[in-house]
Amino acid sequence: MKGRLLAFSLAIATVALVVVGTLWGNQSAISVSDAKARLMASSRSPQDAVTNLALAIGRKDWKAAYASLANKGEFSQSEFIHDVAGNYGSLRTYAALDGFDVKPVHASADEAQVRCKLRWAAVVGNFQDVRDLRVVRTGDRWQVVWPIVREPKVPPQVIPVNYLRWDVIYRGPGDDWGAQDVESPHVRIVAMHPVDRGGGVAVMGELLNEDIVPAFVTVKATLLGSKGAAIASGDSSDKISHVLLPKQVSPFRIDFPGIRLSQVDSVRMQPFATLVSASADPVVEIESQKLNPVPEASLTGELVNQSGQVVNIAHVIGTFYDNRGQIIWVGDDYPTRALLPQEPVPFLISLPADVSSKVGSFRAVVSTYSLSRFQ
Repeated sequence: MKGRLLAFSLAIATVALVVVGTLWGNQSAISVSDAKARLMASSRSPQDAVTNLALAIGRKDWKAAYASLANKGEFSQSEFIHDVAGNYGSLRTYAALDGFDVKPVHASADEAQVRCKLRWAAVVGNFQDVRDLRVVRTGDRWQVVWPIVREPKVPPQVIPVNYLRWDVIYRGPGDDWGAQDVESPHVRIVAMHPVDRGGGVAVMGELLNEDIVPAFVTVKATLLGSKGAAIASGDSSDKISHVLLPKQVSPFRIDFPGIRLSQVDSVRMQPFATLVSASADPVVEIESQKLNPVPEASLTGELVNQSGQVVNIAHVIGTFYDNRGQIIWVGDDYPTRALLPQEPVPFLISLPADVSSKVGSFRAVVSTYSLSRFQ
């Protein structure tokens, strides 16, 4: 029973953090927005119009935000909300506006262009939504022309599925199985590489599920000094694919800020695995992968949901190797929109500039979270 409870708790932990952790916004940011809103009652300049719109979005006053738009007749209020705040239980739907920047690009007597950077905060990190907004004069005030990005309409269709599935049956309190129960999966760390990075130490590696059953995995690392004393410990709570099917490999990265690699004599690694129910569906293909050089060093591509169900949240992890096959970086990205069936969604994994020139090969994997599985 303990194993079953632990497996269930671990399986929902990531999604619970994503969903619940972002429901409470930055209270200080909200109070600042309210104060600014009282000072900016009118939109007598293009910057005022964009600022007022961003403030209304930050307060989730969708009625006021939609009413202020110059082109609201082109789309509904619901379409506007879904464009800005997402839909289908995506990461964007649980994020809170943490701040924004408004920068004028050019202006004339009756029209202007203003760049607005909306900074959103989620439990898995921050992301930006950059919009180049056209602002037009209407009488004595300015109004924003919103560049709507409509959600794709998935046509009615039948998608056949044929995938593997593993169910777990544990010994109940009334079952006469003696002490026998289902054994935990066997997992193994197949690569590990600590590096100095960004004012701290990053421990990167790969974990293999060498069993014939699925596993919920995590990795703990302990940095040891010259005398064997522990300097710091951490685990791969985020940058890892937690659910591994048989023979699958996941990268991982554990960050230790404020520690220099010269302080570390050795690293003690401890993989943990719990048996969980799992399936090989939904299948998400990674297409159009491209390694981009500096100054925008990154791995970009598209995720295509090949199943018939909505993937609410997707997590892409990239492993980057040098020409000798050694891991030199592990990065990740959470696309902010849900993956609808057969509709591509872009992703971008940023790379440190000094790492980009050393990449000889790379590999990307996707973890998916569907809220319907946890209801």
